[in-house]
Amino acid sequence: MTKELNDLEKDLQATKRQFVSSAKKAKKELDRQRKKLRTEVDRATTRAKRASEQVQKKTERLANTTGAKTKRELRKHITKLQKTCDQARADAAQFRTELKPVMQDLSSARGHLAHALKLDTAMANIKKELEKRGAGKKKKKAAKKKTAGKKAPAKKTVKKKAVKKKAAKKKAAKKTTKKKTASRKGPSRKKTA
Repeated sequence: MTKELNDLEKDLQATKRQFVSSAKKAKKELDRQRKKLRTEVDRATTRAKRASEQVQKKTERLANTTGAKTKRELRKHITKLQKTCDQARADAAQFRTELKPVMQDLSSARGHLAHALKLDTAMANIKKELEKRGAGKKKKKAAKKKTAGKKAPAKKTVKKKAVKKKAAKKKAAKKTTKKKTASRKGPSRKKTA
């Protein structure tokens, strides 16, 4: 039985180690993906900000210039910048939508890792409980053996009975002496209790 338990414990430890290592790997990979997507989102948003600022500057220049050729060139630049700004915003939105499931997976991976690490304490508690139960059975067996070998408790009960008998005899003796003294004094004097 103990060999089977030892084999089961070894298998459990091996699977626990494997589970912890895979949970750590998954957490690490998801952290890396999260960081990558965060940087991509930041880059896309800065690109969009930069493009919108350039569009604003170009429109201000367009309002101030009077030449037709420069106005055409500025309008071309403005449309290109607006396209890049829109593209950067779309990329940022796409990265944010990709980031949501990664964050959910990361939080679940963190939960699994925490659960795996708490398995050690749970296993230790179970081990202690089993040891207590095993030790309790041994103590009960030892206590039964000790009580079977000793006959001292039976003597104590006999002594108590003897003490009780002595006390009862003393009370009876006191009652008889009271009756004798009461009959000597006569019926006119009665004790009030």
